[in-house]
Amino acid sequence: MSELFLKAIVTGLILSVMLGPAFFLLLETSIKRGIRAALSFDAGVLISDIIYIVIAYVFIQQVEELSRGSDNALIRMIGGVLFFVYGFLTFNKKVGPIEVKKTKKMNVDPKDYWILFIKGLLLNLANPLVVFYWFSVLALGHSGSNQVMSGGEMILYLSIVLFTFFTIDVLKIIGAKKLRPFITPALLRSLNRITGSILMAFGGFLVINSIVIWLR
Repeated sequence: MSELFLKAIVTGLILSVMLGPAFFLLLETSIKRGIRAALSFDAGVLISDIIYIVIAYVFIQQVEELSRGSDNALIRMIGGVLFFVYGFLTFNKKVGPIEVKKTKKMNVDPKDYWILFIKGLLLNLANPLVVFYWFSVLALGHSGSNQVMSGGEMILYLSIVLFTFFTIDVLKIIGAKKLRPFITPALLRSLNRITGSILMAFGGFLVINSIVIWLR
């Protein structure tokens, strides 16, 4: 159980430093519209993540059915390949100029919170790579043993991952104004390379782990 907690927390921390379009909009929303507005946007992103998790979980269940009677090495292999590819893309991602326009803080109408929620939801749903990394996260969850996680264990694992991920996002929102001067193209390139390297290492581990299981 302690391994599950540690694995989930580490996974959540890694996902929290992955930089996509949602990160920059989250930062900009916090600076321009305030913490509540940014939390509304982030809640939309979180719900879309949960939708993609359900899709990835259903797919994993189908793969498990195909490999039932042997082991879960196939799940690890597929997840490892996806993790490696996603890590490679992250490592080589180009970083352009960063602009968060300096404007006075805007007044937010209560109905705007729903608009920001939907914006976060649709933005994340529009990124097809999200479902791939969540599939990889699920595969990583299976990597500690030869048995596929039970439904309860998987829910606990994903809950910890999402809680860690969302907590870091809240800290980003609160400290957005202080973080902004430090977010430079050079820093983002370094973060992409570090995160990409970690993801590729995880991917390689899952692939090797699945091969070892097959050879037993």
